[in-house]
Amino acid sequence: MPWIAYVLMVAAAVAGFLLQRLLVKKEIAGAENKAERIVAEATREAETLKKEAVLEGRDRISKERASLLEEQQQRRQDLDARERELLRKTERLERLEEKLDRKESGLESQERSLSDREQSLSAKQQRVNRLTEEQNRLLEQIAGLSRDEARSLLLSNLQEEAQLEAGRLSRRILEDAERHAEDQANRILATAIQRCSASFVVENCVSVVNLPGEEMKGRIIGREGRNIRAFEKASGVDVVIDDTPEAIVLSCFDPVRREIARLSMEKLISDGRIHPGRIESVIEKTSAEMERKMKKLGEDLCMESNVSGLNASLVSLLGRLRYRSSYGQNMYQHSLEVAHICGLLASELKLDSSVARRVGLLHDIGKTADHEAEGSHAIVGMELARRYDESPLVCNAIGAHHEEMEPETLYAVIVQAADAVSSARPGARRETLENYVRRLHKLESIADSFDGVGKSYAIQAGRELRIAVKPEIIDDSGAADLARVVAKRIESEVDYPGQIKVTVIREVRAAETAH
Repeated sequence: MPWIAYVLMVAAAVAGFLLQRLLVKKEIAGAENKAERIVAEATREAETLKKEAVLEGRDRISKERASLLEEQQQRRQDLDARERELLRKTERLERLEEKLDRKESGLESQERSLSDREQSLSAKQQRVNRLTEEQNRLLEQIAGLSRDEARSLLLSNLQEEAQLEAGRLSRRILEDAERHAEDQANRILATAIQRCSASFVVENCVSVVNLPGEEMKGRIIGREGRNIRAFEKASGVDVVIDDTPEAIVLSCFDPVRREIARLSMEKLISDGRIHPGRIESVIEKTSAEMERKMKKLGEDLCMESNVSGLNASLVSLLGRLRYRSSYGQNMYQHSLEVAHICGLLASELKLDSSVARRVGLLHDIGKTADHEAEGSHAIVGMELARRYDESPLVCNAIGAHHEEMEPETLYAVIVQAADAVSSARPGARRETLENYVRRLHKLESIADSFDGVGKSYAIQAGRELRIAVKPEIIDDSGAADLARVVAKRIESEVDYPGQIKVTVIREVRAAETAH
């Protein structure tokens, strides 16, 4: 029986070996299948990434191509604009050259005329001398007068004639001067404005602060409003927090304080630490920075206008004009432009251009303190200039530039003219958007109120009104009458700067279809 047990043991061992081998084959097959699945998934993922990369590359190439095309178009537009500007300048130079040629020919003709007149006067003088000698001899023969007596009588007659001739000549000179005075003044003004050619940009002090998120409003207000109260007390401005998304409004009549508050609020928001102690520290630091900035702005303004020797306090006040505007016109740029125009006008009139530039630069200095003192800005500015040891000539010109006192020198009149030119120049001061839109609607409503009007359009910023009429109702003569009547109504009912052109369009169209 032992051999049976041995056989069974050998059979069991062989069966275990075969079973183990079978299990190993299954594990190898499972691993191979798993490896194939992993390879397949990796292949699919690689294909997907490849497609995404291709699509992303195509999209990037498309965007870059569009950007390049846009940049090319912009450059082409810039080149076209420069070419048009060059053409305008070329045409202007050609016109000036033609004008100079005409003046040169006119001067040559005047020289010839003067030469002829001089020869004629010389001949007349010789004739007068001969007649005088003959008259002397006749007087001596007829009247029996001595030569001295005849000479005395002759001189008396010649004196009376000379006085009469001088009176007539002076009257003609005065009449010519009155006729040409206005033309000469206009020429001087036009020359000064043309030489000035100051670039002008209208800027307003921004009083709206953008926030990174709505939660910042709560941090600005603080617990029970302590942060906002501390900010308003330290800055002197009102903080308006309403439903405007991600923005707050700073309100104050003083543009410098409003600018300090705006810069301080932006620093606090950027830093993130908002509490009363930090608020006071930031506002104090910003105020010191603003003082230095205004002094630097005043020094730059004096340098650009070529004015020196001003008191340091006046220089700082000039820097405050950077944050002051009137009807949308920045007073900093306005003062610089008036200074340039005053200097050019003074040079045309053979006056001291440095004094004129000084007066033009300081003429609106009172606007920096007109809310702190009683009186108009011209009078306040005159008192400021007097306080800081400016000459009586400069003080009078500042106080008289709005005709609130009598001008004592020609410099005051020059400042009045330069201030009016700078303020009235198109584009220098703008009206409010509300008034502008209301005027456009008013123009179109006036045109639409007439019978036979199809449609009306206010174009060119309200400087032209185009009216399309119905041709079956209004004929050609009626179109002309309509244009005249609409223009009269606009003159009587609408307030507008400059002039408005009324154009009536009557068009008849006939169409047929060929089958």
